[in-house]
Amino acid sequence: MPNEIVIPQEKILNKIYNIRDQKVMIDSDLATLYGVETKVLKQAVRRNSIRFPEDFMFELSQEEFDTLRSQIVTSSWGGTRYRPMAFTEQGIAMLSSVLNSAIAVKVNIQIIRTFVKMREMLLTHKDLLAELEKVKEKLGVNRKDIDLIFSYLKQLEKAKHEEKTQKERKQIGFKF
Repeated sequence: MPNEIVIPQEKILNKIYNIRDQKVMIDSDLATLYGVETKVLKQAVRRNSIRFPEDFMFELSQEEFDTLRSQIVTSSWGGTRYRPMAFTEQGIAMLSSVLNSAIAVKVNIQIIRTFVKMREMLLTHKDLLAELEKVKEKLGVNRKDIDLIFSYLKQLEKAKHEEKTQKERKQIGFKF
């Protein structure tokens, strides 16, 4: 796609928070990604409030805001006067329709793709955890045994690395 905006996936992932057991992004982070002021984004949302039910967007409580601020480590002066809005994946998808900009559409596509990848990773890890639980039950292994096994595996990996390093060293002395 010509003139495609590329935002590193890690940057998007770092802006996704777990609030009220939902994966959300905060209005100021979204505004930055879209290249608009936060107040412009909020005005567009308020003008189109019918498009944003509670499962698409909600305003953080003061306690949630304080917790989030401590996680982000913001400065003690300045900052926002109002509690931020949190947007779920569906709310983010809806934002591109109310902002009416090509940039918003392109950025939204990247954000939605990131949410999808994140969901896929969580499902993969969930499957792995379920398989480990089955093995644990089958073998009758407890947590201490698993920790011991991982400890042995780490020692083995370290020994293999040291052996490899030893082989890579140049020989000193004369060759006959």
